[in-house]
Amino acid sequence: MDDLQVMALRVLLPGFTGTTLPDGHRALLEQGLGGICYFGSNTADGPAALAALSAQIRAANPTAVIAVDEEGGDVSRLHTRHPSPVLGAAALGGAGDLALTEAVGRWVGHELASVGVTLDLAPDADINSDPDNPVIGTRSFGVDPEQVAAHVAAWTRGLQSTGVAACAKHFPGHGDTATDSHLALPRIDVDADTLAIRELVPFDAAVEAGTKAVMTSHIVVPAIDPDRPATLSPLVLSMLREVLDFDGVVVSDALDMAGASATLGIPEAAVQALAAGCDLLCLGPDTPAPLVLEVRDAVVAAVADGRLAHDRLADAARRTAALGVPTATTASGAESPDAARQAGAAASAMRVDGDLPDLTGAAVVSVETVANIAVGDVAWGLPPEHRVDPGSLAGGLPDVVPDGVPLVVQVRDAGRRPEVLAFLRTLAASGRPAVVVEWGWPSTHGAGLTTISTRGSSAPGVAAVTQLLRGAGWSG
Repeated sequence: MDDLQVMALRVLLPGFTGTTLPDGHRALLEQGLGGICYFGSNTADGPAALAALSAQIRAANPTAVIAVDEEGGDVSRLHTRHPSPVLGAAALGGAGDLALTEAVGRWVGHELASVGVTLDLAPDADINSDPDNPVIGTRSFGVDPEQVAAHVAAWTRGLQSTGVAACAKHFPGHGDTATDSHLALPRIDVDADTLAIRELVPFDAAVEAGTKAVMTSHIVVPAIDPDRPATLSPLVLSMLREVLDFDGVVVSDALDMAGASATLGIPEAAVQALAAGCDLLCLGPDTPAPLVLEVRDAVVAAVADGRLAHDRLADAARRTAALGVPTATTASGAESPDAARQAGAAASAMRVDGDLPDLTGAAVVSVETVANIAVGDVAWGLPPEHRVDPGSLAGGLPDVVPDGVPLVVQVRDAGRRPEVLAFLRTLAASGRPAVVVEWGWPSTHGAGLTTISTRGSSAPGVAAVTQLLRGAGWSG
């Protein structure tokens, strides 16, 4: 291979399915592939197997970036069978303890370092200003720019103290939208002044805290560029370099998402992202080796025909290569998450609307709404006795749920799910003792039932809710 092909490979970050390194991806790594991004299927065999997989990747390419989305709380790739052992952003923001937020970032970093991860695609620096946001929600530290900024900086400092690089996302801000960029192309219709005093504040804090990377969003910001999503927009990405003075690695959000490639295809989206200013291109969770080569060849062709400057590609490759060299290779001095401290913080972040009924003998019913793609299929909330398909709610509770006992009904984002709200209102009208545990973004939905809003699912959150419910007579 020539140098141009090596540089084109160096800026690519694909994923693959399974817990073993495919031969095709091993060969690409040996040829200079920028790295691998882990997803849930890669971590399924546990930490020892994941550490061994990381060792295989780095044996094939010692400067490969090994990345993962590990935000804590609802978004975890290392903890899919049980809720994450650390609080997520919304609960940390609600607790308001910056020292704890920094500690959580540090705990996550130690765990990632122990399995060979060098780049964590976290923290989320979005301000969840739209309560109907279908993809950010509890991944955000809150709605106040200064509060979010302080927690983003603290989490970043904690993570990077372990040698794992942080990546603040999703620039210039994914919070003020009711559209999921995995599925469509959102727009944020705010003026440049609002963008500056709201969306950009947490990213500025992340840069000041020394974040090694920033991830782009597939969102159109008409006030800056009415035609292209941020990932593909030189105008938007120039703000990151010139306004925020960021000199680290610009990482694209996954290019298989509809917001980036629905009309262009992944190879062309990759070319345009590089030309716009991205350095490391996430390709998606299951990128076959032939597609990686197709993207490489598209980048090479774009340089040959002048659509992509050689110097731009060389700069991206240089930045990515530097990111792939970890500053710490072990979790020396690692500390385990303080479960009691976190449970106390989870309790302080909870909101309880109404008085808890007598829950003696209560059954836990889980309304199994599908999570967004970023969260994925992971364990959440209390272990339920009964799981209910949200599509069946119009028919009421299934017969397997016993009559005459109180109910603990756990939901996610009920405020933006009309079928769930209708069910809760019917349950309230029946007079049956029940409490709702809302594991999504807090909302005032007026269902007529006492509601515990947790600000996201996690093991400490489950512990805090369990203690609260037991105080009302629940024996679970």
